[in-house]
Amino acid sequence: MATAVARKKSTPEIGATEPDAITKNAWKLRRAGGLKVLEATALENLGWLVHGFSTHPGGESKLPVASRHGERKKPERVLNLGFTDWDERDRVAENRRKFVRAIGAKKMRVVTLQQIHSDLIRRVDSMRPIDDALPGDAMFTREREFLLAVQTADCIPVLLADTRRRAVAAIHSGWRGTVRRIAAKTLGRMQMEFGTRPEDVVAAIGPGIGQCCYEVGSDVVREFHSQFRNAREWFDGPFDALASGENDPNWLPWLTMAPPGHPPPPPRVQLDLIAANRSILIDAGVSAENIFSSDYCTHCRGDLFFSYRRERATGRMLAAIGIC
Repeated sequence: MATAVARKKSTPEIGATEPDAITKNAWKLRRAGGLKVLEATALENLGWLVHGFSTHPGGESKLPVASRHGERKKPERVLNLGFTDWDERDRVAENRRKFVRAIGAKKMRVVTLQQIHSDLIRRVDSMRPIDDALPGDAMFTREREFLLAVQTADCIPVLLADTRRRAVAAIHSGWRGTVRRIAAKTLGRMQMEFGTRPEDVVAAIGPGIGQCCYEVGSDVVREFHSQFRNAREWFDGPFDALASGENDPNWLPWLTMAPPGHPPPPPRVQLDLIAANRSILIDAGVSAENIFSSDYCTHCRGDLFFSYRRERATGRMLAAIGIC
């Protein structure tokens, strides 16, 4: 039987641009093994699990740095935890070992999925072999030996812990997963298979792209409008016009003042995926007081996080949770 691993505690590392004193001390950025790991205090205080959200400093990978003015730059050393085209597998494997040690889970088996922006959810246990070639975007378990990990680089990572049944889940929720309510469906699977009660669940919503930086078009607006009665609460911009098609850029383009062949840019809105996932969990029965979001924007915080929208060719973070 696995035993709990003692971890060195440290004080929160807070800078002038950190989110509101890390959301009233609900989060802390901890140094461990040369890395910076973000932790949710509510999960850490449970005592029977390990978890962490990775950041990019301190790794072995060499991320090519794009030059704006033609000068040559040295590659940036980063903690890339995804098997990307630009990185070497051996470096990624070493990065993963460093991260697993940093969160105190070195004896656990890391489980990832082939993430496809779906609502596919996998149960992980010793009777169901699983590997990273299996498609899906969420996992859950009650067994000790597994560290469930989802990869992100702007999408929203969500970790769940059932404090009564001692079950955990890791969820990857981009806009497609969010509109399919993957967080609520994962909770539903835990209810069905473990008897999880939503009121016993603690949820940590980790770093992802914030509403400040996440512009989307009419296709995304219409998807959310068709699925959520309160969807407009998560958008900043002409939501109603885009949802109804009034500002569709393909509608009557000859009535605009733009010269021929130069249609005006389509209207855009900004989507708050963190607020959407929080609302979805509340609707599923999780207490608002038990949902903690980090408020870090991956696009804004290039000093800490990878961002696909900012960099395109970039690395991946891991959000991981397991029972110790």
